[in-house]
Parts: sequence; structure tokens; C-alpha cells
Amino acid sequence: MKKLFTFFWLFCLVFHLANAQDEAPKPISWKDIPTWKSMNTGTFQISPDGKWVAYGMTALEADGEVILQYVSDPDSTQTFKIGFTSYPSIQFSEDSKWIAFKEYPTFKEKEANKKSKGKPLHDKVTLMKLGSSDKEDKKTFENVSNFSFNRDASTHLALNLTKDGGGDAKGSDLLIYHLNTKKAQNLGNVAEFSFNKSGNYLAYTVDAANESGNGIYLLNMSNNSTSVLDSDKASYKSLNWTEKGDAFAALKMVKDKKYKQDHGKLVGVKNLSSPQVTVYDPAKDSTGFSKEYTISPNRRPMWSEDLTRLFYGIHPLVLAKKEEVKKELDQDSVKIAEAEAMKKIMADTSMNSIADLKKALSKLDSGKVSPKDNDADKPDMTIWHWNDSRLQSRQQVLENQDKNYSFYAMYNVATGKHIQLQDSSMRSLSILDKEKYAVGSDNQTYELQSNLDGQNYQDFYIVDLMTGEKKTLFTNFYLPGYTSYPRGSTDGTKLIYGYDGNYYSYDIASGEETNLTAGLPVSFVNEDDDHNVKKPLEGSLGWSSDSQYVLLNDGWDIWQVPVTAKGEAVNLTQNGRKEKIRYQYRFSLDPDEKGINLSKPLYIRTYGEWTKKSGIAKINASKKGLEPGAESLIWEDASIGSLRKAENADVYFFSKETFNTPTQIFTADASLSSPTKVTENAPKADKYAWSAGTRLVDYVSDKGDSLQGALFLPANYVEGEKYPTVVYYYEKLSQTRHNWTNPGFSGTGWNPNVYTSNGFAVFIPDIVYTMDDPGMSAVWCVIPGVKAAIETGVIDENNIGIHGHSWGGYQTSFLITQTDMFKAAAAGAPLTNMISMYDLIYWNSGGGNMSIFEASQGRFTGGPWENWEAYERNSPVYHVKNVTTPLLMLHNDKDGAVDFTQGIEYYSALRRLKKPVILVQYKGENHGLGKLENRKDYSVRMMEFFDHHLKGEKAPEWMSKGIDKIDLDEHLEERAF
Repeated sequence: MKKLFTFFWLFCLVFHLANAQDEAPKPISWKDIPTWKSMNTGTFQISPDGKWVAYGMTALEADGEVILQYVSDPDSTQTFKIGFTSYPSIQFSEDSKWIAFKEYPTFKEKEANKKSKGKPLHDKVTLMKLGSSDKEDKKTFENVSNFSFNRDASTHLALNLTKDGGGDAKGSDLLIYHLNTKKAQNLGNVAEFSFNKSGNYLAYTVDAANESGNGIYLLNMSNNSTSVLDSDKASYKSLNWTEKGDAFAALKMVKDKKYKQDHGKLVGVKNLSSPQVTVYDPAKDSTGFSKEYTISPNRRPMWSEDLTRLFYGIHPLVLAKKEEVKKELDQDSVKIAEAEAMKKIMADTSMNSIADLKKALSKLDSGKVSPKDNDADKPDMTIWHWNDSRLQSRQQVLENQDKNYSFYAMYNVATGKHIQLQDSSMRSLSILDKEKYAVGSDNQTYELQSNLDGQNYQDFYIVDLMTGEKKTLFTNFYLPGYTSYPRGSTDGTKLIYGYDGNYYSYDIASGEETNLTAGLPVSFVNEDDDHNVKKPLEGSLGWSSDSQYVLLNDGWDIWQVPVTAKGEAVNLTQNGRKEKIRYQYRFSLDPDEKGINLSKPLYIRTYGEWTKKSGIAKINASKKGLEPGAESLIWEDASIGSLRKAENADVYFFSKETFNTPTQIFTADASLSSPTKVTENAPKADKYAWSAGTRLVDYVSDKGDSLQGALFLPANYVEGEKYPTVVYYYEKLSQTRHNWTNPGFSGTGWNPNVYTSNGFAVFIPDIVYTMDDPGMSAVWCVIPGVKAAIETGVIDENNIGIHGHSWGGYQTSFLITQTDMFKAAAAGAPLTNMISMYDLIYWNSGGGNMSIFEASQGRFTGGPWENWEAYERNSPVYHVKNVTTPLLMLHNDKDGAVDFTQGIEYYSALRRLKKPVILVQYKGENHGLGKLENRKDYSVRMMEFFDHHLKGEKAPEWMSKGIDKIDLDEHLEERAF
């Protein structure tokens, strides 16, 4: 019996240890990732009363969920399966009594439907009363495309039902569900619908078969009465309510076969209880509206705040056919066309008989063959001219935008007068608040030179929105960055803008300009910007709601600067520059705010430049009589952000994450003290081993710059042991020390959390740039950084790899020509020849690379012919003979950022010298991998590459021998995920 007991005890112990081992966190594998579920932070919703939260939990290849929780009771969490989606749709009602969310077909259903090429699958919507367990308070609606509560009123839910096809109607059924009575009504053939802010009115358009009953309708939600505001054989679109919800505008488009575009008419509706409808038909305006134009469908119309004017877009009319292709052809043209058609028919059919020719002529006479058939013989070509302000490739990218471009116009309802506010001499117009003025701009004079050297100049204008009068504000105005652009005050009467290193205000009515920053003891020039631009400015937080102040950031502190008010500028934060804390930006807690309300505390995101801590501080405006200074509410070794407030309650929510802890949302009161976690992001995270922590590495570049790098320890790190390490970089990235990276398949193959989970250390050093030496700058910064990281004892100096993509790929391909300290390198989409790359095209935008080289990332001070030695010195391909490091390159044939020829050029040079290089190309892919199967494949291959070179694991055949084209399909099938 004693022996039996001992045996039983040993069995239990072994069983327990085995289970304990099974339960121990393990490295995450690529096969774990498709079903990894995590919170989509963009779907995180807060009920207006702050008592409920809901968010989506999704996976790459698994069904998602909606998580609903009563904030004060963590045990109240409810989980609802919603099928497969990457971005769940969730809404709370404004009275915080209801929630609605979409349900989607499952992953298996979508995959099966994809293979069978079946009919489109439809979504559902679930409606629930919050806090109720009554089954009657939960309802599911089938075949829904989109849905919306009626805003503030919260009495109805509108659901657009999916159209199953058939007929020529563009509209579909709109179901209006009454939340209290649970009754529903159906509106047919609805194309667009929109509730006003109060939710008391629903405007909708009808687009029915044969245009029967097409029009604009207004449904009074209180008494369920419907008004027909306008009805015609036309297409109605672009419903646009005012912010207050007291009026809306729309467009009425009427077909005219003579023109390529529909004729547009403007519809304005106000006085909703007894609707006053204004319909402006430019075709009937014989004096104010040019007959060569019509109202454009490509700009949403809008009312002025005072409901006296309507704003809309106009564009030129284009004839559907050229006159000479129609009945107006003269006899000579007809004879030529007949002869050409005869030749074409004879050549195409090898006909020789007169009878056949007569048949051909009869076809021409009957219209079955027309002169237009000769269009097939026209060249398919492009003419590139040296005086083109935009490259032909850029024009091709922008062709649809150019075709759909419209000029702003204005209609005065009382006078019935149309005024065109802009024309081809002023291509951009921004209407300021209160609609008194607009700011126009145009760069056509400078566009060619700007596209060559990247230096941005524009002309600016002020447009009076009462008269349409235009006056010049600036000509040849230099814009080193977006912070210099004119920005209107909340009352629409003033501007701030920046030039020559200072911020200025401008009073539109008086024309008076004031330098706001010249007398302050600090500079507002962004000294950290190392691009080839002149005096770029730090950011502006914007105007105060009373338009008397602007808040400016000097890179460290925030200043309250008077524009019209008396007094001096005040440093509101005080300690930023002194303690190296950056007060970065303000959290906007009211989505409806107009300017910054200085009577309320301001919540600011803070960041420690050298500690990498982050947090949230509260500051008070100086005009409240309080002493300036920031009160730090949160300050942690973590990444803090995304502060939000419940719409109708003093309940606050913020996000927090670290490199090895997934993003979670916390709630607190206005002091942000004693926060409580309200989410359970990445519920399976505890099953896997993550990085053991991070360290900051201080170092000095070879040029004397004080820099930092973030060192991420591998999972299960043991002090004193050294680990294989991958070095990753892209300009400055040490600020990502506390950033959580969700396990996944990125478009570049890189995922730091997956690497640290699998036993690699990761080091991310900062790079700063010296003009005309982008490649050498990487050498001067990265190598000292890696040496400093080796001194920590974490990195195995004999097993260090490097990786970067795009600009980081360039730096990787360059670094291996300058040092042999790295055992392996992976470069994604690298620039490899700065001279040839300079003259190539950035196909994604259609623009030239030269402006990027001279004023953006390239950081050169001129073209290659002006600085040949510098371009050559920083081009990897010119130093290719120095390479000893095995290289894995990713470069795709449709790369629209870094031309595929850059990868081929470097690969061919390395191959010619018999250097160890592998080029991986995914057909049809752009700058990063888009298709999931490709992202999976490359992620695995890149880790296999580093596993072999840094860990000594056996090289797979694709790496050791390569794969012949004839064997590739079989190879890919064997490796299928």
C-alpha cells in the first residue's frame, strides 16, 4: 500500500509539472497570429453619460466580438459574437439607453463564399437596451448596410437595408424603428438619409426606378408627417445639415445628353416647421451665371451660419461629342471617313469583291461603322514637355481629381444673386468660420520649380464673402511646413501664420499685421528639423474660442500669446525647457468646440525627451488669474495617450501601454487619479512570453551629437547572458521605447514583439542627419549606438543583424558597405543609387524624386551635378565591393515609392561580385506588402534568415540553394501557411 501511495504521489507530481510546463508562457509563433484577438482601439465607444463602454475585438483570420461593459462594474462584461470584420461598427444612442452594432458573416462563410463565387453576403444589426435582460429589448435586423440613431432625440433607429439588385433604382429600403413602441415603418428607394442635430427631422432623397417619385423629403420624427420638398425626374444627393440642424442644403442633378455632366441645381431648406425651399437653377440665370458652367456634384453645398447664403461648387460643361463627330461633318470629311472605313474593313476581312465592299458601305451608311471607329488606330501615347509644371505621371495620378475639380460659388438667397468666388487663377479656397471671409491660395506660378527642388511658395488672397471681392494677402510666400499656413480665428476675422522664424497675426478688416513672437525670450523655430528647409516653425495649438489669444509651442513649453487682448505673452507650462519635458499637444475633449476654451483646464500630452516617460498634465490659462504652471496628473514609464471625456459627464478615459503590455483603456475623474482599467485587450497575451523589459542606451555620434537608443530585452532574459540581436532604425525611433506592437504580419515583415518573444534582443538607435550625407549620417550614428549597446552586456557582438525598410532599407544597404560588424542584413525596398534614384519617379504620387532629395528625406542641398561627390559618397551601389554581410532584400516590381530598378541594380552588382544576396520579389505588390498571404510568407522568411545567421539554425533550401522557377509552385504549396 505504501509503494502504491508513493507511486500515486509521484504520478501526481509529474502530471502537475507537465501541466505547469504546458501553462508556462511560450514564444509566440507565426501560426499563432492569425487567430490572435486584440482590441481595435478605433472602435472604442463611450456612452454619453460615461456609464458604458463598448469596443471591438478582432483577429486576422477569426471571428470578432463586441465587448460591452458597465464601467463601474467590471463583472458586468458581456461578449457578443459578430462574425468576421477588421473594424466593427458600434453606436450608443445620445440618451445612453441603447446600443446598436453590426454582425457580419463568419470567417468560414466568407471564405466559402469567396471560393464558390456566390452572391454577396449581408450584414445584420443588433439593437439592445442597455442594462435590460428582457429579451423584448434586444432585436436583430437582417440585411443592413448602415444604421444611425436620430442623434439627440434618441427616439428612433434608422437602418438602410441592403439592395438585392434588379431595376435601375439607386435607392433601397430605409427602415425607421421606433425605440419605445417597437414599431417600424419602411421608406422605399431611399438613396441618402440624414438626421439633424436635435434628431427631430430626417431629410432623405428618393431615387426610384424610372426616376418616378425622385425628390427630397423631410420627415418630422415627432408627428411622423412627411413633406415633399422637391420632386422631379432628377437625381438628388449631397444632403448637408447645418451644425445647429436648423437647415440643410442638397443638389439636384438633371441629365442632358448634350453634355458629359448633369446640369446641377441647388436646393436650400430652412424654417423646418414650415419648410422654406430655395431652388436655384443656373440655367435660368441669364445674367449672373456663365452658360459654360454648371453646378458640380463633387462639392457638398452648405449654408452660411446666418442662413443668408449658400455655398457650392461649379465646373465647366463639356460636350458629350465633338461637333465634327456628329451631324455637322462636311462632305469631304464624310468621303475621307468612308474611304478609311473601306480600307479598314478590307484589311481586316481580306475582302476583294465589289459586293463585299457595297455591304461595307451600307454598314457605314446605316451607322454600324462610323468615322469614330478610326479612333482605334490613334496612338496611345504621352507627351512629356520640359515646361510641364507637373510631370505627366503626376497629371495621370491626379486626372480624376482634376476632372472632378470645382470652383467655389455663393448664392445670396435674399437677392437671388450668384457670385463665383474663385477661378483658375486661384485654385484653392478655404472658407473661414462665420463665413465673412475666405482665404485663397495658388501655387501655379511656382509649381514647376517647387516640383524640382521641393521648396514651397504660394500666393495668398483674402476673399470677401459678402461681395466676392478678392485682394492679395501675399505673393511668393515661403512655406517650410504646414505650421506656416494661415489659420483663421474662431470669429473668422483674423489669421495667424508663420514666416522667417516668427508667428504673425493679421486683422483682415484693417489689414494690420503683428509679429507675435519676435519679442519673446525663446525661438519658435524647430531646431530639430534637419531637412533642407529654411526656419521651419514649431506647432501652433490654435486660437482661443474668443479669438483674443493663440497658443503656441516652442518645442518644449506652451505659450499663451495675446492677439487683440491687452497684456504680455505667458509661458503656461514653465518647466518644459528646463526639465526637458515636451508639452506636445492638447487633448480636444469636446468634438463640437470652436477654438480653445481658456475658461476650462487644458489637458496636455507630455513626453520626457531623455527619459521616454509620458503622461498628461493640466494647465490653466493665465487670464483666469492663476499662476502659470503645469500640474502633472500622470507621468509614467509607459506610453500614455488618447484622453477622451464622456460627452455629458465628467468621466475620463485614457490609454496606456508598454512594450510588453498590450494597450488598455483606463477611466478616472477629472484629476485622472486612481484610474481603473476597463478593457481586456489581447486576452491570450498571458499565454505568451514577451520582452523582459527595455533599457535606454545613451551614446554620442561620431559628429558629437548626444543620442539615445531603445534596447528591448528578449523574453526570459537572464542577466549576464548575451543574445542575438536585430538592429532596426528609421531616423529617430527611441521614442517608441514604450510602444506596444500587436503581433501581426506587417507589410515589411518586421514585428519587434515577435522577435523578442522568440529570443532576440532588439536595438533601435536614433539617427540625426548632416546635410549632404544621409548615408554617412547613419554610419556616424548607428555604429556608435550599437557599440554602446554592446557595452550593456545584453548583445552578442558576434551575432548582430540589421533591418530597415524604405529609408531604413537604404540605410541598411549603405551600412553594410561601410562596416562588417553585422552578421546579416535585411533591407526592404532600399534606395541603392542616389544618382539614378534622383531622376526617377515616385509613382504612387506621380511626382519626381528630386524634390524629395533636395527638401525632404534625401537631405541634399542640390542636384547630383551640383554635388556629385556627395551623391556618390552616399550611394550603396558605388561601394558594393566592400560588402561581406549576407543580405536579404525585399523589393517588389510595382513599388511606387522606390523604383524596382533600385533593388535590381544593387542585387545585380552584388551578384556580379558573387556576394551573398537574395532578392525576394512579390509580383504586383507596391512599396509594402498588401496581400495577407504575401505578408505571412515574407515575415516567416525574414525570421528564418535571421534564425540561420544569428542563431545558427539550419538554412532552408530557398536560402541555401535558391528555387528554380519550374519548382516554385511546388515550393510555395509546401510552405503554404
